[in-house]
Amino acid sequence: MTAQELLDTEEIVFPDISELEIEDDQPVDNFYSEKQQRFLVNAAYSSQVLPLPFIAAANVGIFYGRKLEPVVPDVFLSLNVQMPADWSQRQNRSYFVWEFGKPPEVAIEIVSNRKGKELGTKKADYARVGVAYYVVFDPLLQIQEEGQMNGALLRVYVLTAGSYVELSEPFWLETVGLGLTLWSGTFEDQPGIWLRWCDRQGRVIPTGAELSILERQRAETETQRAETEAQRAETEAQRADSESQKAARLARRLREMGIDPDTV
Repeated sequence: MTAQELLDTEEIVFPDISELEIEDDQPVDNFYSEKQQRFLVNAAYSSQVLPLPFIAAANVGIFYGRKLEPVVPDVFLSLNVQMPADWSQRQNRSYFVWEFGKPPEVAIEIVSNRKGKELGTKKADYARVGVAYYVVFDPLLQIQEEGQMNGALLRVYVLTAGSYVELSEPFWLETVGLGLTLWSGTFEDQPGIWLRWCDRQGRVIPTGAELSILERQRAETETQRAETEAQRAETEAQRADSESQKAARLARRLREMGIDPDTV
């Protein structure tokens, strides 16, 4: 019997989640992490570079087994899944792999201290979940691998045969259709080094605010272009009028001399 026939003939029993703690109301750990999380989520939704539907979220638990502790990435991205509409139902308020039918494609951890074990047990947990790309952003160089003289701000891993293999720059996530890059700039009046989505050429994916600025600049440029065209047209009209007046004066002068300007 095929897998599809099993699905058609047997009742699928999903785990009982009534006793699971899906919301612990714990705050994020610092201002930087909170801003960085929103930076990534905002750009994913406002840029419209990803085909709908998808879910990008921050600090939401990913449950992958009834008796297993969830993983809670700082940011995750899951493609081809629809955000549940009825959030009054507990099974719609967290990411249950058995409900969505797949793990997220990307999980991102933003390191804030040396206690998170992002390069140890957390990495193993995400591999067990089946997350295709695991990202560790260490903006303050809190962690580094054994024997590494200089820490790396950004590490990106791809799941290969059940284990993570570290990618080299540029960090292009092939099955996602997005890349990741470090960007020096200001987000919400806060300067710093930020982790951002990018296209294959390394160009950052803009946030909603940045898109608004670009649209305003585009509109201002178009207005300036239109004004320049109008000024050019006015100048041309004035030149043509001047030439017409000059021709009229010449014709009048010729007539005063007894010469028909139409036969000259």
